[in-house]
Amino acid sequence: MKKNQTIPEKIWQFFCSVKLTVYTLVLLASTSIFGTVILQNGSKQEYLRLYGDAFYNLIKVFNLDDMYHAWWFLLLIVILCINIVVCSIDRLSITWKIIFPKQIKFNPQRFRKLKNLETFTIDKTSESLSGKYETFLSKTVGAVIKEETETGTVMYAEKGRWTRMGVYVIHSSILLLFIGALIGGLFGFKANLQLDEGETSDTAFIVKKRIPVNIGFSIKCNDFFVKFYDTGAPEEFRSTLTIIENGKESFTKDIRVNHPLRYKGINIFQASYGTAQPDSVALEIIRLSDKDVTSKTIKIGQEIQLPEDQGVFKLEGFLPHFDFRGNNLGEAFIGKITQKDGNSFQIALPIKFPTFDKMRKGTFAFVVKKFEQKYYTGLQVTKDPGIWYVYSGFILMIIGCWITFFMSHQSYFIEIEKNKTNRSKISISGTTNRNSQGMKLKIQKIVTKLKDK
Repeated sequence: MKKNQTIPEKIWQFFCSVKLTVYTLVLLASTSIFGTVILQNGSKQEYLRLYGDAFYNLIKVFNLDDMYHAWWFLLLIVILCINIVVCSIDRLSITWKIIFPKQIKFNPQRFRKLKNLETFTIDKTSESLSGKYETFLSKTVGAVIKEETETGTVMYAEKGRWTRMGVYVIHSSILLLFIGALIGGLFGFKANLQLDEGETSDTAFIVKKRIPVNIGFSIKCNDFFVKFYDTGAPEEFRSTLTIIENGKESFTKDIRVNHPLRYKGINIFQASYGTAQPDSVALEIIRLSDKDVTSKTIKIGQEIQLPEDQGVFKLEGFLPHFDFRGNNLGEAFIGKITQKDGNSFQIALPIKFPTFDKMRKGTFAFVVKKFEQKYYTGLQVTKDPGIWYVYSGFILMIIGCWITFFMSHQSYFIEIEKNKTNRSKISISGTTNRNSQGMKLKIQKIVTKLKDK
């Protein structure tokens, strides 16, 4: 860095540094490893179990549990974007003069010294060849600059000056990718929404933080279907969803895993499912003394009188997983018996074990006979307003790479030297800003074609 520079000049030189580009890319690459190795968007209990109390505090301080949205990671992306812009602007003026010169000039002596120079002699006068070669060069390359010399005629043509902008197309694509990532990180979200069959909601909850977010319209789960393999594993599950906006149904669509619903920039994915709380259940109340059975249908939260005025039974709720002495007995209804003497206690009625309550010593035992199996659908709701920037960046990246690696700025030189006889000496050479070996082959092909003119 030069001495006696002003502060703006120092800042410009800092962001114009290639070293800054390398260091920032290394930091982004190395810190991205944390986002792969460390669990993202997990619960506090998961982090404490996996990493311990001390490392958990470090994770929270540097937002390593949501690293790609951490302020320092986004700051690195901003620095790299500024670096790319400044470097591009700093070098653009030179490239611009090459692409758009005030006057195209060429030095014949320079082309005569090139290693790919090819020469041959032909039994024709320079006057008869000049027009043919000029037409050939014009058609295959571009506009021809023609000059007469003491020894004959020189011609120059070029194409592809604009291909030097390929690197700037790549720079622009990288900027669009980073801008898309920044916009998505700052203004996008990833949330979960759980809906029972028949339920409607317009609010999802941000993953991990459990912050409610209004998605701008309502989603209704009309129906949920699940199909199982013989092993009991789910083969397919899908939700029938209706989009409701301004109180009116817009449309209805089935979604499955990897077949989301997209509406107004919101993506709704089928993520999970589970057993929802049934509306009601049919019970058999068995008097253990004589096996007398009384059938009752009861709703969640409802109370019924026990036979012979022995007390009150209340159906308190439904658990998808009931734990009994360390064993998961699966789905179970939870009830509460209040005896006529005022004593009360809870009982569990596992669906997979109908006679489970008979193990309890008492006057009556309860058995679940029938209930309507209901499910809830687990939806992942995402919004990424930067996605179109990312898509545009990928398209520009492909175009820029094609220009940079498969196209080039090429210059061609042909010299026709007069001879005292009716013979002419032809010299051909050319330059390119990349793939010099390919240019040598092109010169040889031109020589073959010009010999036939």
